[in-house]
Amino acid sequence: MIPQLTAPDLAVIHVRRRRQSADAEDVAAAIVEEVRSGGADALRALGIRFGDIDTDEPLMMTGQDMTAALARIPLEERAALQRAAERIERFAQAQRTTFTDLTFAVPGGTAGHRWIPVDSVGAYAPGGRYPLPSSVLMTVIPARVAGVRTVWVASPRPTDTVLAAAAIAGADALIPIGGAQAIAALAFGTVGPRCDVVVGPGNRWVTAAKRYLYGEIGIDGLAGPSEILVIADGNADPDLVAADLLAQAEHDPDAVPMLITLTADMRDAVIRSIDMQLTDLPTAPIARPALDNGFSLIVDSIVDAVAISNEIAPEHLALHVDDADKILPDLTSYGSAFVGDSSAEAFADYGAGPNHVLPTAGGARYQSGLSVSTYLRSPTWLRLDNPKALIDDTVLLAGIEGLVGHAQAASRRSS
Repeated sequence: MIPQLTAPDLAVIHVRRRRQSADAEDVAAAIVEEVRSGGADALRALGIRFGDIDTDEPLMMTGQDMTAALARIPLEERAALQRAAERIERFAQAQRTTFTDLTFAVPGGTAGHRWIPVDSVGAYAPGGRYPLPSSVLMTVIPARVAGVRTVWVASPRPTDTVLAAAAIAGADALIPIGGAQAIAALAFGTVGPRCDVVVGPGNRWVTAAKRYLYGEIGIDGLAGPSEILVIADGNADPDLVAADLLAQAEHDPDAVPMLITLTADMRDAVIRSIDMQLTDLPTAPIARPALDNGFSLIVDSIVDAVAISNEIAPEHLALHVDDADKILPDLTSYGSAFVGDSSAEAFADYGAGPNHVLPTAGGARYQSGLSVSTYLRSPTWLRLDNPKALIDDTVLLAGIEGLVGHAQAASRRSS
């Protein structure tokens, strides 16, 4: 049950959030190289070995396959997916408007940058315990809004709902393969186009493969187990706090639910509510071990809570406090914040607008979650009609660095 910690014990949590199977890197690298050298035959063999496909099943599902799945799912599910897709798309479109091209005056001319989408994207959606059609929407739709030309999905044992989500989101095709072998297939173009960027959450082998291939491809980040930090003051509703903690705990036995409170009474009330809600929660066998990964911590003030939250840099940050907007500017490291007790993180998971693919394990200190920007580049340009004002400094600085050719390239523009 969610351990009670003191501030010095937080070092234990940092280690726990970063734990990784010692052999995951080696196993993933071997699989990636097997796909690199063996191509589609190796991918098929790995898919059969790991139970992703049967011997006679294809390595690619087409847009027609996805559209057929969309027609098969219940109308209620189809409508919910379409509504979520529309909300995600509208938010992504609003984000896209904030990325504008730049033209700026410099001595002798102008410079600037352009925002250009990558050409092709691979989007991974986990299968396994919980197929996640929501992750298909979250990864594919912003890519389309960014202007990406080609988007392929990879997902092991895709359900009709996953295929339908791919159709609604606008994916070109789907590879019904998972794990490190799927990341390799997307990166190398084993059965489709070679992908410039590969995104999406996955298990430790997916993450290890993305780490291994980074540099050959771009990635959105290295996702670890899901996590949430709830800050609750004395007026919070303990049942809502408990519900938010359990919503993350049920993702995975390795998930990390964390609670900071201002009073022992609130902490105890939340723990009692967790116990009560677990009695009839179908996912309790998964949530119970996850609770042991997190902590509950009592602090003296909201200022202390903010400081600890910034140190932890949680994936999800839920603010069950009075006047949550007042402390939000002081919170600087989190993947996504949920402001006020009505703003359940679950709403974002299912398409309120913001993306649910977020940095974990402290990654929020240096990166943001997946968004339209993940698929955009901003190369700069320079146009000089009269570079005279730059020649002397360029020749001098090039001389200091011993780069005579640079100096000559500048001085030849003096006439």
